[in-house]
Amino acid sequence: MKVHNLVYWKRGEIAIELILLILLGAGAYVGWNIGANDTANCVGTTVGCGLITFRNAVILVSIFAILGAVLQGQHVMKTIGKGIVKTDLNYLAVCVALMCSGFFVTLATFFRIPTSTSQAIVGGVVGIGLAVGAEVDFSKFVVIAESWIICPILVMALAYGFMHIVIVILGKFSTKSLLFQQAFGWLAILSACYVAYSMGANNAGNAVGPIANLDILHPKLLLLIGGISIALGAATYGKKVADTVGKGITPLDIPGAFVAQVSSAFGMHLFSMLGIPVSTSSAIVGAVVGVGLVKGLRAISKRTIVTIVLGWLLTPTLAAASSFILYTLIEILTS
Repeated sequence: MKVHNLVYWKRGEIAIELILLILLGAGAYVGWNIGANDTANCVGTTVGCGLITFRNAVILVSIFAILGAVLQGQHVMKTIGKGIVKTDLNYLAVCVALMCSGFFVTLATFFRIPTSTSQAIVGGVVGIGLAVGAEVDFSKFVVIAESWIICPILVMALAYGFMHIVIVILGKFSTKSLLFQQAFGWLAILSACYVAYSMGANNAGNAVGPIANLDILHPKLLLLIGGISIALGAATYGKKVADTVGKGITPLDIPGAFVAQVSSAFGMHLFSMLGIPVSTSSAIVGAVVGVGLVKGLRAISKRTIVTIVLGWLLTPTLAAASSFILYTLIEILTS
């Protein structure tokens, strides 16, 4: 009997370890998608204006996204983990929510559309919450959804006003000065690092938030895994969307890239401190549009904007629907 008990115990231990690996793999997959799609939001403008190579940009994104994840990623992680769905989710529910959310971001990245991983994971969590019959805090969901509208409008207005200030400053100094150009170049690169930090702080929690409540790993270790996954996504598949953000919406020069990045980073950082998962894509797109509006409406590619907005609307909807349907089917087939 003792031998049999030991065999069963060993099998149970292996099964638990396998479940943990699957869960962490699903979280890492979402993190990879964040890096693949949102790298453009950090450095698309800087690369698009020719200030830095994509390879060097990825190195900066990796470093600062990991720092943001580990140092300030816990706020959003708490919201995703327990703020939307009040009931503890089981392992299968968490895995389904993560995989469905990640899939639609992968799809958007393939088609070079900067979408929102925050919207995808929130949609996935809501869908899975409804599927398991858990208590969903719709008031919290409404606050998050409102932030998806407020954030791009906020950063667009900020970028529009800031760009006017920069133009006035530029008019008082010689733009042909080598020192002046180098100073603005460094400011643009530093602002890209700030965006990457804010992205890690806001989005690492999206990748590992659903796992956090299972108490399988220390929260800081989970955030580190999320940050590293973001870095891997940036390095392996981040270039596709970078071209859309950097060149597809409106042509940007170095001052424009700097203004767009600082404005979007400020917006994301503000919402990260409030524990609200916002769209990195909507922040940078709003900022780029704000800079472009200084030149007039004709400078904005309306077709690109419409494509991006459709992606924002479809991603959370499809993630929620697919999570609900897939989990329900699995429950029916295994019952």
